[in-house]
Amino acid sequence: MEPDGLFPLTAPGGPAPSGSAASAGFGTPAADSPLPVRMRPATLDELVGQQHLLAPGAPLRQLVTGRSPMSVILWGPPGTGKTTIAHLVAAATDRKFVAMSALSAGVKDVRAVIDAARQERRRGGPPTVLFIDEVHRFSKTQQDSLLAAVEDRTVTLLAATTENPYFSVISPLLSRCVLLTLHALGDDDVRALVRRALADERGLGGAVTLTAEAEEHLVRLASGDVRKALTALEAAASSALAQSSTEIDLATAEKAVDVAAVRYDRDGDAHYDVTSAFIKSMRGSDPDAALHWLARMLVAGEDPRFIARRIVIFASEDVGMADPQALLVATAAAQAVQNVGLPEAQLNLAQAVVHLATAAKSNSVTTALGAAMADVRAGRGGPVPASLRDAHYPGSRGLGHGRGYRYPHDDPRGVVKQQYVPDDLVGADYYQPSEHGAERAVSERLPRLRRIVRGLAGPAPGPSEEEAEAGRGGSVAYSAESAGDESTVGSSAGDPSPTGSARGRSAARPASAASVEAPDVPAASVEAPSSPAASAASGEGPDSVSAGSPGGAGRGGDSGAAAGKDQT
Repeated sequence: MEPDGLFPLTAPGGPAPSGSAASAGFGTPAADSPLPVRMRPATLDELVGQQHLLAPGAPLRQLVTGRSPMSVILWGPPGTGKTTIAHLVAAATDRKFVAMSALSAGVKDVRAVIDAARQERRRGGPPTVLFIDEVHRFSKTQQDSLLAAVEDRTVTLLAATTENPYFSVISPLLSRCVLLTLHALGDDDVRALVRRALADERGLGGAVTLTAEAEEHLVRLASGDVRKALTALEAAASSALAQSSTEIDLATAEKAVDVAAVRYDRDGDAHYDVTSAFIKSMRGSDPDAALHWLARMLVAGEDPRFIARRIVIFASEDVGMADPQALLVATAAAQAVQNVGLPEAQLNLAQAVVHLATAAKSNSVTTALGAAMADVRAGRGGPVPASLRDAHYPGSRGLGHGRGYRYPHDDPRGVVKQQYVPDDLVGADYYQPSEHGAERAVSERLPRLRRIVRGLAGPAPGPSEEEAEAGRGGSVAYSAESAGDESTVGSSAGDPSPTGSARGRSAARPASAASVEAPDVPAASVEAPSSPAASAASGEGPDSVSAGSPGGAGRGGDSGAAAGKDQT
């Protein structure tokens, strides 16, 4: 088998002996190799960064020095030294080193290496180190082919991946290896390597100099990827020398690289991390942070339909009834993405993000649905009450379907006493509205609705001049005869009794000319229960609540602890 070397470079002076690191593609770089390859550290002491893995006795140091045969998986973003570590292992040990890439190797290639390693081991030869780059691209079957050989140490596996191995590597293989996490290099580390490349004979050997502004530009745009920084440095040096200049200034560096390295991939770990930060920033009512994460996704090429879907979900999950308009804004943005497309639709997404981030927050809908579903999964919930069953087909009446059903619109209040839930769920209160934004009006009205529907006795609502002046609830009013009657359900005023209202709100408004009086029927409101939109129009909506008030977005950061916490 001819192993697939990542860098098929043989040492000067002819072919390398079979089984050596050079024959596996890890020989001395040629003079015309890319600058990042030429500047690859030759010893462990030249390795910059990853100090948490280089302590005396650490697994990485033992692996490089050949003191330990343990298998290792290297996980980290591009340009952090994974391939460099493989080169150090190849050069510093007396073991046979074989390198291949998961992009082109298959099960047949892997088994050929394992068979050769087993034969070498029986002959008393050196142990084999198998390096697999981009191991996350191996299928489950390909990864399975490694298990037995890694288990009995027929080969020592050294694998590199940029993807989260807990998602991309099968658990049996992961349990047989030591996982080492490499971090993105800091700006000081990248700066040190750029300066080393300028002066080192393996690099530019002092042929050019770099101004402070140009150096800062290269370091900033590299974003911790030293390979990107050295590639840009080489391009800038070539441009300067072509102009008969030995100095790389800012203008020359800007021509070499003008776009920062964005650490984001649509299918990997960064995708989930950025999406999670995006949602949590909106939930936390920070529009600036939310816009940053939105920009990260858009610049990296994320599918705008995915972003729109997350925004629509968020509108109900974390804003909910505190601002019912949020769902309309979110769905409108999603529709704009479909009809307009990028780049213009990014403005629609940004508008929706700002609206959701600054809206009043409530996860009451989310927790209510979670509680209801938990009861269903627990087996609670009997048959549909007979009065609610379908009665449109012939013979249904004979089965008792629909018998006793009361049509709410026949009642002046629009609400009647009636059992809507199965017998074992009578009295279950799933929905618990907050006092945030437009949901405050719902929290005042809901207790009265429940008392009427469940036929519970309620206290007599008293008049309130202050509420009458405020005119809350529009045309709804009371007559003197309505005292002690639940016809007040249409208003948005509260109930003074702790038992009559979940939050002990103020009393109902006094009677006015709009009252409805009848000798046989207690006076009632002439309108159905007011909607959140009506409450908003009367001064109780989200626009009347500041972001920092108790009724505003103050609960945005806490909703993650509830059932609706984001799972990205």
